[in-house]
Amino acid sequence: MTTLRLGGPADRVVAAATAEDVVEAVRAADDAGEAVLVLGGGSNVVVADEGFRGTVVRVGSTGVDVSARPDGSVLLTVEAGEDWDDVVATTVDRGLGGLECLSGIPGRTGATPVQNVGAYGVEVADLLVDVDLYDRRTRSVRAHVPAAELGLGYRTSVLKNRDDAVVLRVRFALPGGADSAPLRYPELARALGAEPGGRVPAAAAREAVLGLRRSKGMVLDPADHDTWSAGSFFTNPVVDAAEVPDGPGTEGMPRWPAPVDRVKLSAAWLIQNAGFGRGHAGPGGRVALSGRHVLALTNRGSGTTADLLSLAAQVRDGVVERFGIALHPEPVLVGCRLP
Repeated sequence: MTTLRLGGPADRVVAAATAEDVVEAVRAADDAGEAVLVLGGGSNVVVADEGFRGTVVRVGSTGVDVSARPDGSVLLTVEAGEDWDDVVATTVDRGLGGLECLSGIPGRTGATPVQNVGAYGVEVADLLVDVDLYDRRTRSVRAHVPAAELGLGYRTSVLKNRDDAVVLRVRFALPGGADSAPLRYPELARALGAEPGGRVPAAAAREAVLGLRRSKGMVLDPADHDTWSAGSFFTNPVVDAAEVPDGPGTEGMPRWPAPVDRVKLSAAWLIQNAGFGRGHAGPGGRVALSGRHVLALTNRGSGTTADLLSLAAQVRDGVVERFGIALHPEPVLVGCRLP
């Protein structure tokens, strides 16, 4: 049930085909005093080898609605269980730009505001209007919770690492035209032969993004172990300017300005330059860094969650030793933690 193909069994699994089914399943488990894990595509989850002692509610609700807004923009309403890349493809096919840079990201739509999913210069916070939530504390559905109340930040929100609210439905505002969002990511602009900050047809941007992601093993392929991952395992660290590494071996270190006079560094660069190259293997070769992207920790087919976390800790500690920078996991760790 996870893209890593790791983790032990759950006590019980309930398939929820509608938002109402999700609410009913979570409410029933709460009434029974059971632990609950709400699971979509399992693309950003690391589950303990011991499994999950409780009920897993698999969100399978579907439905996409597109409606015009008075200002010429478009309101996109999506049920939480919709496959995210299918949603992006649908908008592009309908001649709507805005989400194309988020192409190829695995998982379900309900998870996108939880993680504030982002890639190639665009993140969910740029377009999110509001969400519908099931509040487990009040046992009620809260409709149209504004994006401003979700504490959206770099790969996080107030919903992440909490289990008292379940996303049922998500709404986005798209500009209404067929052009892409401005090309903020230099690698993508180069791939499209365009100027940074420019726009291209959303369909062209989507194909370029998918090509770049495939080259890094970031598009799921059951036959390719380089894609048996949770995507980027570590977030790019954001540090005070005084904490940016300096001295020999730091020449060419990528860095970008971040809010409150801070600096964002490249986790991939730090990992690579701490001595962990592509394909670096963990215990017994059962897990390894992807052969195409050092940020992805992969299951080579016979790995365990313990193997994966051991490799993650090795990389984390190596970066601290070399650069004094602490890397933090991006996926949600269920019943486990880095040693």
